[in-house]
Amino acid sequence: MKNRFLANLLLTFIWVALTGGFTFANILFGFILSYFLLFVITRGASKARYFKLVPKLISFFFYFLYQLIKANVQVAWEVGTPKYHMTPGIVGVPLDVTSDGQITMLANMITLTPGTLSLDVSEDKKVLYVYSMYITNKEDFIRDIKNGFEKRILEISS
Repeated sequence: MKNRFLANLLLTFIWVALTGGFTFANILFGFILSYFLLFVITRGASKARYFKLVPKLISFFFYFLYQLIKANVQVAWEVGTPKYHMTPGIVGVPLDVTSDGQITMLANMITLTPGTLSLDVSEDKKVLYVYSMYITNKEDFIRDIKNGFEKRILEISS
């Protein structure tokens, strides 16, 4: 997988050097073009994990960006309006992620979104305790985390 990624970067830099345009759009286009070129060239290869992982990483990035923007708007609305709309609480989220890296990534993604904070992990690493400014329904909150960040982390790391 590292070799395909390095080949993708090398082809991207070759594209940028040949076109002479050192703009973000040109670099992005070169990366996408070289990704599809590598995909076509190595289509019959048995190790195609790289070609499955890159779209999942991009999807994860845009999902996190959407959640970040949504949470920022929600917290900004709370700060900007005189009425109190918060329903704060602490919820124990049962974990499907098992490794320390997966748990750390999940806790960091939750903490990076405004209005939520990962507090602690149980000793057996089966429950993550999360504070949120907006908990109207505990089951919905847990389902949102499990079907959102946790599901995508499991897809990336499998």
